[in-house]
Amino acid sequence: MKVLKFGGTSIGSAERMQSVAGLVCNGSQNIVVLSAMSGTTNSLIEICNYLYKGNYCGALEIISSLEGKYNITLNALYSLQETKDEAAQLLKSHFDYIRSFTKDVFTEIEEKIIIAQGELLSTTLFQLYLNEKEVDSLLISALDVIKTDINGEPDVVYIADKINKIIRNDAGRKIYLTQGFICRNLYGEVDNLQRGGSDYTASLIGAAVNAEEIQIWTDIDGMHNSDPRIVEKTQPIPFLHFEEAAELAYFGAKILHPTCILPAKLNNIPVRLLNTMQPEAQGTMISTHCEKGKIEAVAAKDGIIAIKIKSGRMLLAHGFLRKVFEVFELYQTPIDMITTSEVGVSVTIDNPKHLDEIIHDLKQFGTITVDKNMVIICVVGDLPYENEGFQAKIVGALHQLPIRMISYGGSDYNISFLIHEKDKKQALNALSNVLFN
Repeated sequence: MKVLKFGGTSIGSAERMQSVAGLVCNGSQNIVVLSAMSGTTNSLIEICNYLYKGNYCGALEIISSLEGKYNITLNALYSLQETKDEAAQLLKSHFDYIRSFTKDVFTEIEEKIIIAQGELLSTTLFQLYLNEKEVDSLLISALDVIKTDINGEPDVVYIADKINKIIRNDAGRKIYLTQGFICRNLYGEVDNLQRGGSDYTASLIGAAVNAEEIQIWTDIDGMHNSDPRIVEKTQPIPFLHFEEAAELAYFGAKILHPTCILPAKLNNIPVRLLNTMQPEAQGTMISTHCEKGKIEAVAAKDGIIAIKIKSGRMLLAHGFLRKVFEVFELYQTPIDMITTSEVGVSVTIDNPKHLDEIIHDLKQFGTITVDKNMVIICVVGDLPYENEGFQAKIVGALHQLPIRMISYGGSDYNISFLIHEKDKKQALNALSNVLFN
């Protein structure tokens, strides 16, 4: 059994849904995970923004516009009038439900319910299409099988128990269909796995059923060795190690959500990245395979803030770093990079939400310097220190650029550089020329 996840662009129209149906109905037994149709989640968020402000007319206008788009999709998707009528009734019930929130006090709980409608709509339409084509399929609500714990992390024991019980009780189906992204929390409320959560859903389900393979279908033919929006003639990477893929996903490769890697890695389930627009393309296979001594790719993470804490008291000071890190823990702000010296420590963060409070609290330890509009450039491959010369090659490619920080040694798969955002394009092209061309 394989798990196949399709993003919003892959099912963004009636034609694309029909193509996806052709891909999943391949004679094998598959679990299919769908995102919301492209543009839907943004529209639902816009509706929620109007509702928070009490602008019910604005919300109703967006709801009607979105419903109109779905009705156009409906008419193009199905051949039988009977299916069109059934789909129209189901769509009406979903959009009437969304409209019901324009009459009461609006909170985050209602917001998550509304946003969940995107995935519920896409799977409803897709299931009806499979029914029309007489495909033996079962629609499973992710709200019945995906649950998070008190820390907001997936309850993997619960997920495995629920999904396997459903499959055992309804064995033999060719297609099991469910929603990505959405779930319930510890209190039974509708919740979600945050942006990119459909990848996470697929990986969690793949781990729960011990899938043969997890396939992530997007509109790109695999993970590329650099950003194709900035660097010309980039190439898809045929094979990546789990650790390499995790580094690339975290440091800017948009094709894959970082959380997707861990469940697959822990259960040694290969993850294949494929392109719905070019299904014949090889894509990228992520597994335990690693090509020794090879630099695979470069990625860039924008919106980085560097914070330097300079203090003479750091010299031989027991517990200094612990106190610094406790400030970031207090404000639930993760650190990306860290470098230290005898008189100071520099860290980077990508979330400015509590920056003022963090700086205020850090000032008790020393002099604080903040650099904004920075970028982390991440070079990924098989990079243990025993491999001679690759460090000089990488640094040499950037010899004309000022480098704020360098991080190496925390992983055998990653060297990271912090530069100013104005130098990003030059850095990516220089690295690509030296490393890949």
